[in-house]
Formats: sequence, structure tokens, C-alpha cells
Amino acid sequence: MKTSEIDTVIVNGYFELLGNLSLTNKLDLISKLTASVKTDITSKKSMFNKAFGAFDSKKSAEEIIDDIRSSRVFNREIELL
Repeated sequence: MKTSEIDTVIVNGYFELLGNLSLTNKLDLISKLTASVKTDITSKKSMFNKAFGAFDSKKSAEEIIDDIRSSRVFNREIELL
């Protein structure tokens, strides 16, 4: 079975299971599912937007460059010919 077919079977199973709920309970469930989807979309957008923007640091550019250069490790051995 493909993933989409499995998803359809699962959704149909839930639909049959929830078919006996009262109208009020069904509407409440719809409301909660809608809120859940909106929360998921908002959090995904937020995570995406956090990946962009300026680098935030109290150090100056020169201090950051010095830190990077001083943390470099050279372990290369040059053989004499």
C-alpha cells in the first residue's frame, strides 16, 4: 500500500468511529482540529522565519574575525624534499 492509501484508510476508520458522535461533539471536534492545523502552520512559519535575519552579537566585526582566526587549528605537516 502507498502512503496516501494508508492515510485514506486511517481517515476513513476515524470517520466511521466518530460517526456516532452528536452534532455538538462533531462541531467541537472540527473546531479543535482547525485550531490544531492553524497552530501547526503558525509554528512552521515561525521556524522558517527564524532562519533569516541579521547575526546578533555585542562584539564588533573585528572582534568576531579575531576570534575566528585565533580558534583555527593548523596540524598540517610539510615534508621536506
